[in-house]
Amino acid sequence: MREFSPEEFRKRFPHLAKELGGAGTVRISGVRTDTDEAEEEAKKDSYCPTIIDFIRRCETDDEALEIIEFMRQRKEITANYAERLKKQLKEMGLRSFGEKKELGYYFRFLGSR
Repeated sequence: MREFSPEEFRKRFPHLAKELGGAGTVRISGVRTDTDEAEEEAKKDSYCPTIIDFIRRCETDDEALEIIEFMRQRKEITANYAERLKKQLKEMGLRSFGEKKELGYYFRFLGSR
């Protein structure tokens, strides 16, 4: 199979190039291992932060573990879900939950809509 440079690809296949990288492109920067949770999040009209949102604000794995344990102790997540989150953290890393949410994330995110 022949490889193309990005410029050559855009010249030869302009419509496909637009679909692959143009407006409306959605970047995937995290993994949800719980499909039920992902579906629920997609259906919501309003926003209420989930444990994933809190984990995405963490700097280190230790901070994320602390958040997971805190939410489990408060019974905001089940022990089973806490273990799945810990497993994902250990095997795939902190950024597998998505890019870090910095201060002002929601202002930038909502402003781009």
